[in-house]
Amino acid sequence: MTAIVIFAACIIGALIGWVVRRQTAERVIGTAEKEAERLVKGAETAAESSKREAVVLAKEEVMKIRNEAEKETKERRTELQRLERRLLQREESLDRKSEALEREKDNFQRREGELEKKREEIGVLLNKQKEELVRLSGLTPEEAKQILLRNLEEELSRESAILIKDFETRTKEESEKRAKNIISHAIHRCASDYVAETTVSFVALPNDEMKGRIIGREGRNIRALETMTGIDLIIDDTPEAVILSGFDPIRRETARIALEKLIIDGRIHPARIEEMVTKARREVDQTIKEDGERAMFETGVHGLHPEIVKLLGRLRFRTSYGQNVLRHSIEVAQLSGFMAAELGLDVQAAKRAGLLHDIGKAVDHDTEGTHIELGVEICRKYKEPAETIYAVESHHGDVEPKTLTAVIVSAADAISAARPGARRETLESYIKRLQKLEEIADAFDGVEKSYAIQAGREIRVIVNTEKINDILAPKIAYDIAKKIEAELEYPGQIKVVVIRETRAVDFAK
Repeated sequence: MTAIVIFAACIIGALIGWVVRRQTAERVIGTAEKEAERLVKGAETAAESSKREAVVLAKEEVMKIRNEAEKETKERRTELQRLERRLLQREESLDRKSEALEREKDNFQRREGELEKKREEIGVLLNKQKEELVRLSGLTPEEAKQILLRNLEEELSRESAILIKDFETRTKEESEKRAKNIISHAIHRCASDYVAETTVSFVALPNDEMKGRIIGREGRNIRALETMTGIDLIIDDTPEAVILSGFDPIRRETARIALEKLIIDGRIHPARIEEMVTKARREVDQTIKEDGERAMFETGVHGLHPEIVKLLGRLRFRTSYGQNVLRHSIEVAQLSGFMAAELGLDVQAAKRAGLLHDIGKAVDHDTEGTHIELGVEICRKYKEPAETIYAVESHHGDVEPKTLTAVIVSAADAISAARPGARRETLESYIKRLQKLEEIADAFDGVEKSYAIQAGREIRVIVNTEKINDILAPKIAYDIAKKIEAELEYPGQIKVVVIRETRAVDFAK
């Protein structure tokens, strides 16, 4: 019973709680609905207010844009009107110019017609004048033309002579002092010894009995020595001396050293001669190498091929017009270096080219070809620079110099060869050169007599005063100098002096 009462009480309590919660929920829901309605109404009111404000702002923005568009449109319309006015003005200006051009064209055509008529009238007058000139002068048009051309040629000749004189004066004023300073400076800093050209050597003997030992039984010793060296031994009446004769200086030097060694040793027979000749050759080869290295050291040129060094040493035994070729090559290298330094060029390249410019003379006794061709071939074979090859190829003027270094080497070669005492010339070739100089000058029209003086370094030319005036004198000097350059070979330079003299002679009686 108690359980039933408790159960019933629980059910009743649950129903009462449910009813209370429902009423509470309904009150909360009612309150929420009212709040929601209030919020919705507030939101609608705010939205309506924002809408009205947005519409007002939009109307204001539209009004502003419209005003700006109207203003811009008005400005563009004004600009277009201004452009239209300018175009109209230009069209009117072009129309006026076109009308003016039409009028000018009409005037031009009218004047052209008048000029054509006048040209025809002038042609008729010229023909009449030509006929009158022919009648008065007695010359045909061709004859008159020839006279005019001849006069024009004389005038041009005078003008060219004046131009040549002016050009020479300017050139001398600008370059002579500079060139003299460079060349004199180079020459003063370089001095070389001279070696006379010879084809014989003398070997001193301790006594005349040594001649018989050198000859040997039935001449076997002298024959062996001559066969092994290729040199002729001359044993004559010269006391205590033997003469070695031959054109190859290296062989002659080998024979001299071998003979001196045999004389000191005292044992002279074919086997001993062969041994001494072999030793002498080795000694000469060593001397050649040392001379080549000494030349490199003296000039400051380095990096040469060993074979070129040997060829340089061989130049010690080679002479040209009495001038030792090795000393000449060293001198040319030094002169080239000095001049290159003065001109701001590559000093080492100039020295190298100057030292090797005559390298072909080391082999021209044994090989076919000029020393220039052989020198170029040697330089190319041993990979010398192109600048050196150009200098070797052009130092005698056979080809045009391609570089400034080649020009410097050519000048240095001429300076070294032209110095007083540097070269020895045979009397016959010297006289022939002087005669040829005078023949070249005498061949020119207007020359009365010419005289080669100063050992062929200068030629004085006496001209006819009636044929050659003061203006033409420089031109004939220039022409003679050019012909000498073309037809003669000579060391240094030759001065051409043209003398025009007017004399007035009278007698007192």
